[in-house]
Amino acid sequence: MHALLNTLRQMTLPTEACRVFHGRGGLHPGCEAITLDWYAPVWLLTSFAPVAEAELAAFGQALAARWADLAPGQSLNWVFQQRDEMRADNRLMAGAVPEPHVVALDGARLQVHLLRGQNHGVFLDMAEGHRWVREWAAAHPGARVLNLFAYTGAFSVAALRGGAARVDNYDMARGPLALARRNHALNGLDQGAGFLPHDVFTSWGRIVRHGPYNLVVMDPPSHQKGSFVAEKDWARLLRRLPELLAPEGEALLCLNSPKLGEDFLRQTLAEAAPMVEVVSRLPNPAAFADADPQRALKVLHVRRAVSARA
Repeated sequence: MHALLNTLRQMTLPTEACRVFHGRGGLHPGCEAITLDWYAPVWLLTSFAPVAEAELAAFGQALAARWADLAPGQSLNWVFQQRDEMRADNRLMAGAVPEPHVVALDGARLQVHLLRGQNHGVFLDMAEGHRWVREWAAAHPGARVLNLFAYTGAFSVAALRGGAARVDNYDMARGPLALARRNHALNGLDQGAGFLPHDVFTSWGRIVRHGPYNLVVMDPPSHQKGSFVAEKDWARLLRRLPELLAPEGEALLCLNSPKLGEDFLRQTLAEAAPMVEVVSRLPNPAAFADADPQRALKVLHVRRAVSARA
């Protein structure tokens, strides 16, 4: 944990939720399984491999020492998550976790949960995507947005904060959609959002009837049994994209699988929806720097060609 401990000694106190240490990016030999995140007022240490109790104790001591310098007299709160692709074990190591636990991200207020489940209510690596959507909506006031695989609605919050007129959020999981409603309320966004608990693949008729949209966000899980498997389901998704888009409509395509690179998404798009062209790949937050950018989150900004017809 040498690189992690060195980061602790040098870090400043973040002003918003963020990643502080990204061993998963492969830039810190020996720490490839470790990440450290700040969800004020709680630190979250995550490991994708077993960690000895002695190492956890050493980390806790180092964090406490640095915390005493950063926030004298304030209680240290930190959680440890031991996880793999199938399950997660979350342990409160010191202090407490607020309930409800609300954090700031790009000026928005979002509720998170660190003591249950694998995911926490917001994906910190998508911070640039959320910012992009907010800025896009500010440049397209009154736009209509479709948010597929909406999870807890961070993209919807960003769009409405930017000035979108309407966002339809689809997700088959009712729990995250309930949290999405709370996130909108936290930001004073009581109008303009729809929350639809439907399986995307069995609800195309309903989705298309509510379109077309000026912006479509597609952020599916990379591999979730019974919901989405990237290798086979991206093509199914992208074949329907043109009919969802208004003329010159735009979309964000989000691929979070370390096993599939940007070329997979570009090729699938070219084959499934040749009338939709790639504009650019969005950068990831600097804190998520990766030795292999193809393993990191891929977010493609695409646009329906001016002369295209569905």
